[in-house]
Order: sequence, then C-alpha cells, then structure tokens
Amino acid sequence: MRWKGRRESGNVEDRRGISGGGLAIGGGLGTVVIVLIAMLLGADPRQLLEQTGGGLSDPTTNSARPPNAAEEELKQFVSVVLADTEDVWTEVFRQTGREYQDPTLVLFTGQVQSACGMAGSASGPFYCGGDQKVYIDLVFYNELRERLGAPGDFAQAYVIAHEVGHHVQRLLGISEKVHSAQSRMGQSQANDLSVRLELQADFFAGVWANHAKNKGLLEGGDIEEALGAASAVGDDRLQRQAQGYVVPDSFTHGSSEQRVRWFRKGLDTGDIRQGDTFAARSL
Repeated sequence: MRWKGRRESGNVEDRRGISGGGLAIGGGLGTVVIVLIAMLLGADPRQLLEQTGGGLSDPTTNSARPPNAAEEELKQFVSVVLADTEDVWTEVFRQTGREYQDPTLVLFTGQVQSACGMAGSASGPFYCGGDQKVYIDLVFYNELRERLGAPGDFAQAYVIAHEVGHHVQRLLGISEKVHSAQSRMGQSQANDLSVRLELQADFFAGVWANHAKNKGLLEGGDIEEALGAASAVGDDRLQRQAQGYVVPDSFTHGSSEQRVRWFRKGLDTGDIRQGDTFAARSL
C-alpha cells in the first residue's frame, strides 16, 4: 500500500507505555490467544472473557514498555489508514445526506480501559460503541503475521478498516438494532445476527478498499493480503486450529469463505447499498 507521505489522522490516542491498571487477561498465549482471536475484530472483550473462561491476572505481569522504532512506523501507518477511512466515509455519508463522525483510534500496550470495560491484548483489536473508539495493541500484527499466516501492510489495513466498519454500523443505527434483537433471542439466533454484523463490517472494509484502489493507493499483492487476513480470522479456521474441530452453531464472525466473500463484494462494488447481510438468504 502506498501510504508514506500521506495525511495522518489527528484522531489517534496513544496510550502505549501507560499502565492500564486493574485487570488483565491471564493464562499463556498459545491456544488461548487462538480462541480469542477467533472472536476478535469487534467483539466485546468482556464477552470474550465469559465465553473462553479467561482468568484474571495481576496487571504487573503485563508491564508497560516504551514503543520501538518498528512500532512507531506502525503508528504512522495506522494513522494514515485511519485518515483515509475518514476521507472515504465522510464522502460516502455526504452522498447519502448524512454526516460522518470520525472515531478515535486508541493504541495501547498490554491492557486498556474502555467504555466497554477492561481489555487485554489477547482480546485483539476491537471497537467500543460506548466511546466510539477503536482499540489496538500493535503487537497483534505480529500474531496476524506469524501465528495466523497473514502478512503484509494491507492485511494490517484491513484490520483497521473492519473495526471502522463497526463504527459505520453504529452511526447508521445498525448495531443498536442488532444488540436489541439479540437480547430477546436464544444463543443460536443471537450468534447468527453476530455473524451478519461482522460480515457487514467486512463488506464495509471492502468498500473502503475499493476507494483506496480507485485512488491508486494499492500495490501488487495488496488485495491478496487483505483476502488472506479475512480468511485467517474465519471462525472455522481458527476453531480448527484451536481445538481440532469446528462448531458452526458457535460462529460469531463467519467462516473464512464468508468473510472473504463479503469483503470481496465491498471491494468489487464500492456501493454501501449492496451490503445488507441481514437480508441475505445465503451468506
């Protein structure tokens, strides 16, 4: 992705090196991280703790450290990606007679306090509608590249674009309707709505990628990197990695095939009206 020298967003809150205090997700990385990542990219970190039985540990085990040069470059990169999502969604909303409100991107180390509660790095990147902020520990990109096999800067950009997609859903009132409906449903039906919500965020990430392509920002292999990332965080793939078998009824984000398909649809059409996953008979 051609990102160097482009505008950086002013909506980045850097909390790296600041101790979050309070609680942290305990346990070793390994399988626990894989299970949590299977439900990342939008999930409430408190729900992740409940679903995985994650323990609580002494926050001193996640000591803060100063960012290194590679992380500083990553900060610049995600700031540029965030700025580009601001430009794209401001224009898309303007075309539909709406006003886009920029989210804030919070960088943290180890653990962080949000309006959705305390979360640790093992929760992965997430969006909190309570404060309209995207949270990410940049160490996650090491997991994406090394553990999940999805390298490349556009794979990293996809992660940000997906979380911003959840912000778009909040502004459009979609998230509120889904969460309200889920409160009146059984677990299986609630999971189905969660999958549709996540796949729509993938679609919105694809819409952003379409605009990035049209502006000439993409380089050879970028699309493949994003598709690889979407596939890498499919529920089926991650469940198989974590436990050796797949439980479709427990999916909350969609299969690898579904995530790739909806990202690709957003990329190909660039049309926000084509992303109604809730009306789709087949995902």
